[in-house]
Amino acid sequence: MKKVKSKKVQKSKSNIMPLGSRVLIRPFTKDELMKKNTFGIILPDAGSKEKSEQGIILALGPGDYQDGKLIPLKVKVGDKVAFSKYGYEDITLNGEELYLIKEENILAVLK
Repeated sequence: MKKVKSKKVQKSKSNIMPLGSRVLIRPFTKDELMKKNTFGIILPDAGSKEKSEQGIILALGPGDYQDGKLIPLKVKVGDKVAFSKYGYEDITLNGEELYLIKEENILAVLK
C-alpha cells in the first residue's frame, strides 16, 4: 500500500471568499481584549462604543497581480492582527459582525 501525503489546506470558516488582497477578519470582543490585558489594568468603559481594532483572520483573497505575477498575501488564516481604525467594510454573516479589509490596512501581526 502506498502512503499518500496530505497537504494542509486552510479552509475558511465562513461562506465568504475575499477577492484580491482583501482579508476577512472577526474582530475581538471586548471580553477577549480584556483577557489579553496581562498588566492587571482595568480599562474604563469610556470607549465601549468604539469597535475593536484587533481580530483574527478567517479567510484570505488570492492576492494581487503585479507585472503579470500573482503576489500572495503575507498573512494567513488564524493570524491575530491589528488593523487601521478606518480601513475596513462591515459585513454581517449569520448575525456576526465581520470586517473585510485590504492587506495594506493591516498594521501588525500579534504574537
